[in-house]
Amino acid sequence: MTTQPKARKTSVTVLGLGSMGQALAGAFLRAGHPTTVWNRSPEKGEELVSQGATLAATPGDAVRAGELVVICVIDYDSAYAVLEPVDTADFGGRLLVNVATSTSERSREFGDWAAKHKIDYLDGAIMIGPNFIDTPDSLVFLAGSRTGYETHRAVFDALGGRVRYVGEDPGFAALYDMSLLDFLWTSMSGMMHAFALAGSDGVKASDFAPYLDVMLDTVRMLAPDTAREIDEGAYPGGGELLTMRCSNVDDIIRAAELRGVDTAVLRAVASVEHRAKALGHRGATSSYTATYEAVRRGRATE
Repeated sequence: MTTQPKARKTSVTVLGLGSMGQALAGAFLRAGHPTTVWNRSPEKGEELVSQGATLAATPGDAVRAGELVVICVIDYDSAYAVLEPVDTADFGGRLLVNVATSTSERSREFGDWAAKHKIDYLDGAIMIGPNFIDTPDSLVFLAGSRTGYETHRAVFDALGGRVRYVGEDPGFAALYDMSLLDFLWTSMSGMMHAFALAGSDGVKASDFAPYLDVMLDTVRMLAPDTAREIDEGAYPGGGELLTMRCSNVDDIIRAAELRGVDTAVLRAVASVEHRAKALGHRGATSSYTATYEAVRRGRATE
């Protein structure tokens, strides 16, 4: 009886060993990938070395050791600084992945730099904390080289349940990141305002909190149809009529004012709604999704 040889594992390099870099390197090691690490402070690599990683003396040594090179530093300026002394020819036949956090514009600039030096490149955005790497709750966006992504797709599986390639534009990973955080922080602001409004009449936040799931479930339920209407550019009237929502928000503003609660966020919501109406989205013919048009066009609609 013959045994099948084990599939060769891709060699991986991780440059930068902050908490996220260590989590990434640890995930690659657990998946069986020969892993080389580098950090300005070498002691940060000691635990990974004890797990089987190789500690490189220089960024150049680290790049030459890996077929997949992941740089995980605080920002793009730091990434340039780490890679500056590396001979760009050393990237030949390798894929560079940069998971520094920034804007889509900086991501595209870095993509241009990589293209100029003929470096196969993916830009990445990690949407979770280090403790969620290599778990079903992981969410990582990658954008840029489709060939690079497909070549190393099995390696990226080591990072957890959801690693998503979102397009060849290297700015798209950061754009998904910023847009999801946009949703998070505006939602958090709304939650703080709801606590303040209820609390102004003596309702304890802990008594009110259990009912927020009704609204969260509503958003989750509405998201697919909302996205479809936006993609189609049509906002047919239905259960969430724009006019009805405008009236509702105006009532909440009055209630907040009576209680001395800040209304800045709600007034911003109302402004978008009324601008959508000014664009012709009103009555029983437009759903609340039509506010997308006012948001997309900005304040130029006023």
